[in-house]
Amino acid sequence: MIHPLLRLIATEPQVLGDHVEAYAELVGDEVRKTGSAWGQRLALYAAALCLLGVALVLTGVAVMLWAALPASGFQAPWALIAVPAVTFVAAAACALVARRNPVENAFENVKKQLSADMAMLREVSAP
Repeated sequence: MIHPLLRLIATEPQVLGDHVEAYAELVGDEVRKTGSAWGQRLALYAAALCLLGVALVLTGVAVMLWAALPASGFQAPWALIAVPAVTFVAAAACALVARRNPVENAFENVKKQLSADMAMLREVSAP
């Protein structure tokens, strides 16, 4: 007795071709989705790192201005704290947004489809 899958391949090869084509499309969609998510995450981490560097430079400039100028010479002393603080907050926001969207369930649809196909094959193969 011939296995039903082999009979299907022998009699209707276009069905197998269509199935493989659907798998290729599913995998392609998953690769695009995962690549896009990783790219966005990488860009957010890079922005956070750049903003952190800018914030550290601005903090250093503020400390040097505070040390070099007399206390009565400040027009807006709050700016020495506010400007670096805003940049630190922006860096933290970028890092938090990047961490909030994990890419843990990559290829979950492919795994589900493979499981469904294997269950169907087991069902057809059962006596």
